[in-house]
Amino acid sequence: MTESWVLPCTLFKCIIARPRLHDNDFKCRLSSISEKGGSLDNFKRDSFYIDKSGKLRRFNHKKVSRKKGGSLRGQGWKYGSGFVDGIFPVLSPRAQQILSFVMEENDANRVNACLDTLPPTHATWDDIINVAVQLRLKKKWHPIILIGEWLLHRSSFQPDVICYNLLIDAYGHKSMYQKAESTYLQLIEARCVPTEDTYALLLKAYCTCGLLEKPEAVFAEMRKYGLPPSAAVYNAYIDGLMKGGRPEKAIKIFDRMKRESCQPTTETYTMLINLFGKASKSYLALKMFNEMRSQRCKPNICTYTALINAFAREGLCEKAEEIFEQLQEAGLEPDVYAYNALMEAYSRAGYPYGAAEIFSLMQHMGCEPDRASFNIMVDAYGRSGLYKDAESVFEDMKRLGIVPTMKSHMLLLCAYSKSGNIAKCEGIVREMRQSGLEPDTHVLNSMLNLYGRLGQFKKMEEVLNAMESGPYLADITTYNTLINAYARAGYLEKVEELFQMIPIKRLQPDVVTWTSRLGAYSRKKLYKRCLDIFEEMIDSGCLPDGGTAKVLLSACSSEDQREQVTAVIRAMHKSMRTALPV
Repeated sequence: MTESWVLPCTLFKCIIARPRLHDNDFKCRLSSISEKGGSLDNFKRDSFYIDKSGKLRRFNHKKVSRKKGGSLRGQGWKYGSGFVDGIFPVLSPRAQQILSFVMEENDANRVNACLDTLPPTHATWDDIINVAVQLRLKKKWHPIILIGEWLLHRSSFQPDVICYNLLIDAYGHKSMYQKAESTYLQLIEARCVPTEDTYALLLKAYCTCGLLEKPEAVFAEMRKYGLPPSAAVYNAYIDGLMKGGRPEKAIKIFDRMKRESCQPTTETYTMLINLFGKASKSYLALKMFNEMRSQRCKPNICTYTALINAFAREGLCEKAEEIFEQLQEAGLEPDVYAYNALMEAYSRAGYPYGAAEIFSLMQHMGCEPDRASFNIMVDAYGRSGLYKDAESVFEDMKRLGIVPTMKSHMLLLCAYSKSGNIAKCEGIVREMRQSGLEPDTHVLNSMLNLYGRLGQFKKMEEVLNAMESGPYLADITTYNTLINAYARAGYLEKVEELFQMIPIKRLQPDVVTWTSRLGAYSRKKLYKRCLDIFEEMIDSGCLPDGGTAKVLLSACSSEDQREQVTAVIRAMHKSMRTALPV
């Protein structure tokens, strides 16, 4: 019996809310693909469709997904190559052979010997540079270093700025900042004029290595040569800070960029929208988007997708849908990343069938789902406890020739873990091993949580022993899971034993650790002991959250104790507000 339901928001004016499809329908849509073509790679739809205004339109499959072209999500050669992002050089047969060889060979002497045999002609130069750019697209930094060092130190070619830029970029990604600096000095000594892209790549290299004092020296060096920092340089700096885990500093550099009258670009605003989205501050991401438009800076599809993702992380599917519609109104074709972001919004909001509707619509519009699309659907059903539907999507993914990753298995594991199905979860772990995927710390933490919730402490200890004796690295989540499980069962001595192990393992207790430890004593109404632990928590520099306050209040057995705890929490809240920068 099907139940009627209403979408939480109006996705497209042409879609009418109606009773959901039978739960086998989603499987049938996908299984029909495999019956016709076998694999997703061969699955191509007609290039014509009827749009929502009733007109016959045509699309190019290669432009629908950034996997087939376009921005490539940062995989393109951004700085100094002269190649337009998403447009690839055509390799000659000799260049193809060079590419295959350097990707398989790690020995510098053998690579040098091979390259030494090439004739010093213009065609050879073009082949070498095209190979280097292809390697950069594939993020193969070591072969780029081998080729770059050969060009600089052994070949008869006169290196230009592109050679130095490629080498600085590769060294930066390998965290070899001293080599990057040395290459820059060689560039100056060779009387080769550095470009703003050279400095951008040097900045990124420093940020990747966590050397946040070095970028100012780069800015000084630019001024020395009469080059004012451009948007490309600031963008590289902001990008490097974000990847280095310094979002606060990235925001300061963005503000400085505007103060110095350097106009932020679309890429700049897109990065800041991503930054706020990842911090679950969608309101600031939207503010940045509005500022961008007020400055007449045109958003691209990456910008819209970043904003949809920002709302998706907080489960705000109506706002995500609104931005999706704005994307279309701007004349942009939604690609697989945009559809995935909207699916994620419905998933996080608790509407798995809404996510399935987007999945079906994406295929209808000629956009091919990727592995992430299937993972989102597995997660959407798993979050809602529909573990059979989650497994159905997982099996469809395999049938279409898409190999499940560690994340795919983890999402299915979480789905069955919520239902308490130990046998199924253990079967998923076995399947992972059989497919060549060794379970990592996250998988084992999930199994620890499952055993702990069901009171199977013996199995929980077996998993812990396997982690300590094997290649797995226990993290703070491991100990939080163990402490919480024993705290719920009332094993106070075991809780304290595990807590004392944390500094020995060179880990730092976080707010979850302290709150779980408090919960052990709170359940037994040991109020004074809870206060002692709370004081110890504050002294360690760990700030309590709402969960901590709730646990502490549950330890109270009289009105006086509740008033005392409330007064302490209010006093702390006021002092925290005063300490925070305005």
